Amino acid sequence: MSLQSLSNLCGSIDNLARILISDDTLIFEVLNAELVRESGLIEHIGPVQGKLQVTFRRPEDVSEHDLLTMGNLIAARQQARSEDFARPVPCEFRPSWHISPPQGLLNDPNGFIFHDGRYHLFYQWFPYACTHNDKHWAHLTSPDFINWTWQPVALTPSHWFDSHGAFSGHAISHAGELLLFYTGNTRIGAQRDRQTTQCLATSADGVHFTKQGPVIKALPPGVTPHIRDPKVIRHQDRWLMLLGAQTDDLKGRLAIYQSDDLKQWTFDRLCGEELGDFGYMWECPDYFELGDQRFVVLGPQGIASFSPHNSVPHHNGIAKACWDEQGMLTLAGFQPLDYGFDFYAPQTLLTPDGRRVLCGWMGLPDEVDQPSADNGWVHQLTCMRELTVRDGKLCQWPVREQEKLVIAEQAIQLSATPLDLATKAFDLSLSLQWGDELRLFQNETQHLVIRADSQRRALILDRCHTLNRAQDTVRELPLTSDCVQLRILADTSSIEIFVNGGEAVMSSRIFTDQTATCVSLSGEARSALLRTYRPASAPFPS
Repeated sequence: MSLQSLSNLCGSIDNLARILISDDTLIFEVLNAELVRESGLIEHIGPVQGKLQVTFRRPEDVSEHDLLTMGNLIAARQQARSEDFARPVPCEFRPSWHISPPQGLLNDPNGFIFHDGRYHLFYQWFPYACTHNDKHWAHLTSPDFINWTWQPVALTPSHWFDSHGAFSGHAISHAGELLLFYTGNTRIGAQRDRQTTQCLATSADGVHFTKQGPVIKALPPGVTPHIRDPKVIRHQDRWLMLLGAQTDDLKGRLAIYQSDDLKQWTFDRLCGEELGDFGYMWECPDYFELGDQRFVVLGPQGIASFSPHNSVPHHNGIAKACWDEQGMLTLAGFQPLDYGFDFYAPQTLLTPDGRRVLCGWMGLPDEVDQPSADNGWVHQLTCMRELTVRDGKLCQWPVREQEKLVIAEQAIQLSATPLDLATKAFDLSLSLQWGDELRLFQNETQHLVIRADSQRRALILDRCHTLNRAQDTVRELPLTSDCVQLRILADTSSIEIFVNGGEAVMSSRIFTDQTATCVSLSGEARSALLRTYRPASAPFPS
């Protein structure tokens, strides 16, 4: 019995929403139950999560090639449907130069890389609602980090190995091709048993991708199905894949695989034991070198927070990394990458001129109820940040290409009297003395507070007088400096505060009315440098 014959019993390929495989069974989820024909070949039929699934015994002559071919047909239909949601919905909270989704939900940046003369950036996207559901990979390209062009959706949840989501991963530019490594996620049965594979898709032109299927099908020993987000690096004449993982005793770790050809992968080891009981899961690893230092980015879930005001279990930070003579990777000195409300799952790339640039998700896994969701979209990405090491500290700073957006620059005087900037998209530089309180996005009832708290010796970010709906309203950054130098990038509904030359950053979504365009400063009046920005080209189909 061919795969085509089985799909015909379910009303043809056009009636299939997804394909699943569990042991020796083949499961079709159908769109229209009335098109399913009676047959003795059907072993079970019934609803799962409100969708009808039809189960067959998998014929021995149904190959993975057959399954890939059928998945490609589903992918073409899914891609066509997703493009209908690639037109941006109007919204007063839409950023003017940050990357946001046209509709639906955006989360992790993926596949951030320079390839074939341009920058490529993918992101996790569910086009159809502001919820975490079957993830696609949206695809943007840029010559300069600022102006991004929409490309055809790279990956959809179309195949038996990723039909509940093409989860996060990275890209490799190799032998003229662009290779996407990502985690395939499927859920089986009413109990939603998770099946996890690490998958590969390839492209000769950097735009159209062909799924090659799983390159790692089985779980490594001692690890739950929570293993994901592959980062592939070249190390000592071999390829390594780093994966965020959860052990059977619910501890976060890095799983490392090795390969000679990027296709056949062998499990090597788990790393991170030296950090002890450091969260119940690690997500979204990244690895890079700056000078003679090596770093690993991690998203540990369930660790102690840097702030008593932080009730969120999802954290993100960076650790110094070291390889020993046996190839063991050890980590030390973990610290947050961002001290604001909204930052997660960053990725980095190396530019042709040798700069290490980071882009992160300005959002959190559990937070979807934002005012923009009322208009049909949610979340955005951070600005592009260059990473450097200064006096032993990892620093972040907006990339120099940011200067292309500047249309005006002026010195302004800040005082307790609100000054109307007539815009919510600006670049503001100033120095705070201890005891000062800066208010941004201000009108008669709303404002964001940035306070240099002299008693706590901390920079306080307070958004309780905004339209934000998240539970947490305060973040704090401990400081020891005599004063607080700030560069603030604001863009309609977001803020990124670079502190003391980029030694720390606080990134947050800030929702206020369109009229909230004033700024004021309590304390001694002083001057500040205000730069206003033009909009970047919109990252949507033209």
